[in-house]
Amino acid sequence: MCGLLGFLTADTATTPDGRTAESVAAQVFEALHCQRHRGPDEKGTWNDERMIFGFNRLSIIDIEHSHQPLRWGPPENPERYALAFNGEIYNYLELREQLKAEHGAEFGDEPMFRTEGDSEAIVAAFHYWGTKAPAKLRGMFAFAIWDTQLHKLFIARDPFGIKPLFLATGAGGTAFSSEKKSLLELLPALELSADLDPRALEHYTVLQYVPEAETLHKDIRRLESGCYAWVEPGEAPRVTRYFNPQFRVQKFAAGSEAKRYKEIADALEDSVAKHMRADVTVGAFLSGGIDSTATAALAIRHNPNLLTFTSAFEREGYSEADVAAETAAAIGAKHYVRMVSPEEYAAAIPEIVWYLDEPVADPALVPLYFVAKEARKHVKVVLSGEGADELFGGYTIYREPLSLKPFEFLPRGVRKLAGKLSDRIPEGTRGKSLLHRGSMTLEERYYGNARSFNDAQLRSVLREFRPEWTHRDVTAPIYAMQGYDWDPVARMQHLDLFTWLRGDILVKADKMTMANSLELRVPFLDPEVFKVAEKIPVEQKITKDTTKYALRQALTDIVPPHVLNRAKLGFPVPLRHWLRGPELYDWARTQINESNTDHLLNKQAILAMLEAHRTGPLDHSRRLWTLLIFMIWHGIFVEDRIKPEIQEPVYPVNL
Repeated sequence: MCGLLGFLTADTATTPDGRTAESVAAQVFEALHCQRHRGPDEKGTWNDERMIFGFNRLSIIDIEHSHQPLRWGPPENPERYALAFNGEIYNYLELREQLKAEHGAEFGDEPMFRTEGDSEAIVAAFHYWGTKAPAKLRGMFAFAIWDTQLHKLFIARDPFGIKPLFLATGAGGTAFSSEKKSLLELLPALELSADLDPRALEHYTVLQYVPEAETLHKDIRRLESGCYAWVEPGEAPRVTRYFNPQFRVQKFAAGSEAKRYKEIADALEDSVAKHMRADVTVGAFLSGGIDSTATAALAIRHNPNLLTFTSAFEREGYSEADVAAETAAAIGAKHYVRMVSPEEYAAAIPEIVWYLDEPVADPALVPLYFVAKEARKHVKVVLSGEGADELFGGYTIYREPLSLKPFEFLPRGVRKLAGKLSDRIPEGTRGKSLLHRGSMTLEERYYGNARSFNDAQLRSVLREFRPEWTHRDVTAPIYAMQGYDWDPVARMQHLDLFTWLRGDILVKADKMTMANSLELRVPFLDPEVFKVAEKIPVEQKITKDTTKYALRQALTDIVPPHVLNRAKLGFPVPLRHWLRGPELYDWARTQINESNTDHLLNKQAILAMLEAHRTGPLDHSRRLWTLLIFMIWHGIFVEDRIKPEIQEPVYPVNL
């Protein structure tokens, strides 16, 4: 778990303005400091006349060795490849044994591997299996391999997008990094600008995150989840998707339910066992829900001294601390709770936005940041339950097709008429939303878990509102990937894998833990777990009474009874109350008034929205939060007006 940074120069000798690779290397090494929090244990650099690598290491496996950038090669050229790798490969022991069995004879008396870590397994897999290698890796990863013989760069990201990788290609070459901040430092060397992308801003305002492959900077993109790319000097990356999740639903045969539930439990138990592989202490985040509880309950089988962590607020209805403590006691874990006050919440936001790179308007980021800070005092790695909802059907919104089923029997014209009728009904009136949603197709109405601005609200707050820039820009290519026979819930799950999961959930998980030099592992997001999840029929996911039905049945003997059928809160935040009261109202007004975003946003309309939220029955908290986070982001990365105090990370190497 680390931070990588690389620069492939466009020309062998010099960049277009005459800079040599050596002089660019000095800039790369300086930009590496922007992501020091991702790996405070070691700093490594390497370069040849074309390729420059920088690396910050958080030592988890094979601590004394496996230094990066790492060199490896076959017997005839033992340092052919250079690797920079962020993440963990959980099946690395099995991969090493397979590679030895298939190709070890080529090395004779020389060892195929010189370390005990997972990094060499990646390079060897790439050497022997080529572009098929990423699909064989069970883990979370973003890596870059430079072939010094062919002068080609290979980069790849894990199937679900757990680990980030930003890209920028210009006249000076191609740069890539775990943190966008580092690439911003290198834009001059690439001969690129730091101009904002107005379409990405509109997408962010609607979705509450910036969707892949976009970023808010025009000239910086992201390598998408489940993709690899080839890069050659002076050329743009050639991207290929190697993982496209398919929901191959299979009806449960009569009497086979118990067998299928056992398959789910066995797959998850195997995944957790492999995610526990580490040479440091592994703990777990624990909320009051089934996902984190299952992860912790399985983890304690491998570490009887498991430590668990949760965060909470003092406001009633916004804390799962009691349930989490009861769960920890039930499974035998030592538990820690981090209470977060409104004052701490507001004070931490600039620092959190700096760590984020891209604005993400999820209020749960803040308690996650604080619980990660608490966990890092005790452990270096934590497990968490992200991904269970997308794989097993856990979001309440997935029950929407059940409530809208009667509309499917209406002629298209009648459904459109229902939509027009809903437009005339006042906001907040019961039934308005049902009529509106029922009038649309799934592709028209569902763009993920985010629910934020409508067009009228966007027009009021965005100076450059473009009605043609809609969520369909993001969702249409994803819907086009789906099978014609998929049920609506499977289609919603698939969409969320490419939108909400990788745009919000995994970004906040990576950024908030890495801000505290803490590694977070997500056992549900494992290819083998997905293989059992993709076959579950809709009636085993969603019922009129519950979500994740099959998963709950599979975990009957693993999860304590008080959690098994409990609705999940996660890390809830009393944001709507705080924005109405003394906790955050004045703070919000100050942020709006001081922001130099008048050319992008109608600040008077935003202030009016804040007042309407404070005094009226409508809840504008998520819309306000979306705009406030962008303003703070703009103040940091564009205006240079807000300067968060980022501490140098100081932690013990091993815990």
